[in-house]
Amino acid sequence: MAFVKIYTFDNYIDAQLRLAQLKSEDINCWLQDENTVTIDPIISNAIGGIKLMVHESQKEQATELLRTIINKEKENRACPKCQSLNVEYIVTNRKPSNWLSAFFGYLLGGYALGITKVYHCFNCGHEFNLEDMPGQETKS
Repeated sequence: MAFVKIYTFDNYIDAQLRLAQLKSEDINCWLQDENTVTIDPIISNAIGGIKLMVHESQKEQATELLRTIINKEKENRACPKCQSLNVEYIVTNRKPSNWLSAFFGYLLGGYALGITKVYHCFNCGHEFNLEDMPGQETKS
């Protein structure tokens, strides 16, 4: 049985959610490199992240289903400034605390802490968190 990669993830939570959604539709799939990235997330980029592998006979069905799921999620993350759906979750280094944390992490031989992930609108450049959006519940 030959499997092909249809998507990659940088964290196991998103990967497990997508895996469960595809399996609920009887798609034969599994996650490659999930354990490695979960144990040591720092090397996620080096190994290409967690790969969602699907049997080649179900590739088209799985790709279309995944595209539909992702598009529905994007509708819930429109930019609060310009209402664009061209929004992605990115790592930002614009805050001074991130640079300070990286500097001390380097000096002390540890990992750089304080990395901030935000939603970034590629149309207007606005960066926001879901908690900043009206109607979103915040976790405490």
